[in-house]
Amino acid sequence: MRYTPIQKEIYTQNRQNLAKKLKPNSIVVLNANDLMPTNADGTMPFRQNNDIFYLTGIDQEESILLLFPDCPQEKHREVLFLRETNEEIAIWEGHKLTKEEAQERTGISTIYWLDSFKKIFHILMGKCEHVYLNSNEHTRALVEVETRDSRFIKWCREYYPLHNYQRITPLMHDLRAVKSSAEVNQIQTACDITEEGFRTILKAVRPGIMEYEIEAEYAREFIRRGSRGFAYTPIIASGFNSCVLHYIDNDQPCKEGDLLLMDVGAEYGNYNADMTRTIPVSGKFTSRQKAVYNAVLRTLKAAKSLLKPGVLIDDYHKEVGEIMTKELVDLGLITMTEVNNQNPEWPAYKKYFMHGTSHHLGLDVHDVGNWDNKIEAGMVFTVEPGIYIREESIGLRLENDIVVTPNGQDDLMKNIPIEAEEIEELMNNKAAVEVA
Repeated sequence: MRYTPIQKEIYTQNRQNLAKKLKPNSIVVLNANDLMPTNADGTMPFRQNNDIFYLTGIDQEESILLLFPDCPQEKHREVLFLRETNEEIAIWEGHKLTKEEAQERTGISTIYWLDSFKKIFHILMGKCEHVYLNSNEHTRALVEVETRDSRFIKWCREYYPLHNYQRITPLMHDLRAVKSSAEVNQIQTACDITEEGFRTILKAVRPGIMEYEIEAEYAREFIRRGSRGFAYTPIIASGFNSCVLHYIDNDQPCKEGDLLLMDVGAEYGNYNADMTRTIPVSGKFTSRQKAVYNAVLRTLKAAKSLLKPGVLIDDYHKEVGEIMTKELVDLGLITMTEVNNQNPEWPAYKKYFMHGTSHHLGLDVHDVGNWDNKIEAGMVFTVEPGIYIREESIGLRLENDIVVTPNGQDDLMKNIPIEAEEIEELMNNKAAVEVA
């Protein structure tokens, strides 16, 4: 295992927290993700379903978690089903969890092999009234591939049509939005690995380097430090590419005078970092680039200070929009006349800052959470304002990851260079060493 796992007591507590939210006499079933095919006999690297991982810490395919808190038989109140291994599987695929290892990892006492699931499930369905099943209800999800959970929903409703079916997703969104200190530590490690990658890049960037060479340097640093790699497809965008919000081709040369926008993050133990930095390819910002840079940085600092318990996310985004509006007026990009006559549904600042400022961060990069709820201590958010001036080929975004505390917030990326002068100094020190 590449990462140090969270202690099993955290997963036990997560299951207990979920049990408190269930209707009486309820069963919960969550399935692992599929191994996704590529072509022929190829498969993509396995990525566990984050809900079952949150409740068990199990990072293995074909796993099923069954919870029945009110079951008359105590041993069936928490049950984990695993794929049974054998000598041939061990030869071809490597080690799979034993029952004893799964008990130690999860804190679940009752472990069965997967071929026992239908028999055990049938017995327990005769004792319960409500059945909670899982689905992907992220507001930005485009679900076109049928998952193990979705196939199970069809099967379960066909064979057991008279039970009361419930959605587990809203409950999981509420629980996962607030991180334990152990989860925050995993995210912090992912941020620290990301920092090492960024500091390496500051020494490597020069006019003529290809965007994909920079991507490769990040990947090298992330993997050698215990990460499985990027938390998401990285954006390495130079020049006009920096104005394309989800640019991922990463195949162009970085030119003298260009800005280089890098939206990257390392993954650690299934938890994610999400960082954006924008640096000058030549090692020094032009006066215009620095003016825009500092406007974005001021907005980031102001936005961070607004993330406090009790704040509504919608209100937070409106306040950030007002801060950005002033910055854009000062830069001469919009006028007060445009502001006074703006459409409230699409304010004037949206011409140059068209995306949101923050999203939940955790097991998913765009992590789950109820956007109608107030901010609570333990929530982790990105803060990522940007200004994109396509007519000047200036795309500038800065992003840090913030955990909300009872009295304010803590910046998990506070050690990653972000001030314009520090960026220039680190890049130019690199150049001096190379010349020497």
